[in-house]
Amino acid sequence: MEEKIDNLLKRGVEAVYPSREYLKSLLLSGKKIKLYLGIDPTGPSLHLGHAIHLKKLSEFQTMGHEVILLIGDFTAMIGDPTGKGEARKQLTREQVLDNAKLYKKQASKFLNFKGENPARLVYNSKWLGKMKFGDVLELASRMTVGQMLERDMFQKRIKESRPIYLHEFLYPLMQGYDSVALAVDGEIGGNDQIFNMLAGRNLSREISGKDKFVLASKLLVDSSGAKMGKSEGNMVTLADEPFDMFGKIMSWDDKLILPGFELCTSLSDEEISKSKERMSAGGNPRDEKILLAYEITKIYYGPRKSAQAKNNFINTFKNKETPADVKEVKVISGTDLKSVLLENGIVSSGSEFRRLVEEGAVSCDDTKVTDLFYKIETSQIIKVGKKRFLKINV
Repeated sequence: MEEKIDNLLKRGVEAVYPSREYLKSLLLSGKKIKLYLGIDPTGPSLHLGHAIHLKKLSEFQTMGHEVILLIGDFTAMIGDPTGKGEARKQLTREQVLDNAKLYKKQASKFLNFKGENPARLVYNSKWLGKMKFGDVLELASRMTVGQMLERDMFQKRIKESRPIYLHEFLYPLMQGYDSVALAVDGEIGGNDQIFNMLAGRNLSREISGKDKFVLASKLLVDSSGAKMGKSEGNMVTLADEPFDMFGKIMSWDDKLILPGFELCTSLSDEEISKSKERMSAGGNPRDEKILLAYEITKIYYGPRKSAQAKNNFINTFKNKETPADVKEVKVISGTDLKSVLLENGIVSSGSEFRRLVEEGAVSCDDTKVTDLFYKIETSQIIKVGKKRFLKINV
């Protein structure tokens, strides 16, 4: 058990508050602890960034502890200002609930919501939505303006003469109050959430007299240092099809290979070290990235579909062949290419089709399409960009 705890507190972990030693002692005490992970439903699917924290939360559940997945349906309407140079666009309650529809199913890849020790799913509107203005003022009295302004992001906005809205100040208090309402022993989140999670630690001590540990996970960041997420436009979602998921991972910078293994796979530290040694000895990083993409895709789709995505990728990009499972459609001769691509979800809009044609990214049987009004006269393979294919039978 001690070895498992050491691994839990080391792998993929950026920091632990008040300390790793404190949390290790708590876990070795035999006490069943209660902890949670909060996710604001700002998009229609969870992504690999969420999966990092869910994977860590599942380790606690496997050890017999009580775990909670909190859907921030109230806080999502406020908008977490973390890392943002300007205020987030606020969402309606309908948008938030619609975004969260798949979250439980996707989280079930890691958490068990049934059985003897089921994970709980809760929504923070249950308590935040019932607060009166006097309750909010009471909560606001627990934190000073000076404490809020310690955040680097707010300091940066002040220097750049960008506005900071009062509702953004309230966000850490709202998230922090989740810890009080749930009466938890701890919270898990990304290292970009440390300020918010520590706000919850302070509120728990002040209001409930209860200490709370905070475990901050490392983030998966791209070559520019930006985290992989929806706002940055570089995320791999848990709703991506196997081939798309595999292809997106293969587009990652080589610097993401080892962090990707650590944060997003179940490979042992020894196996990850071997991958590092192979690259250090002059091995092609592409081969290790193929292994990474296979291991990640396998978690969500199993070994068979992951192997198929791997073979399709190699055939398509390495050998420049069409994937074996390309979608096929029947059309009438003279049909407009744009309409076929729109109807089959290959492009999302007419403007995207125009842009792709102008960029030379649309081809029919390896011949680039330059005519925006191209008519399909014969059966052919349509390729859009690097990863989208459609087989047309006339």
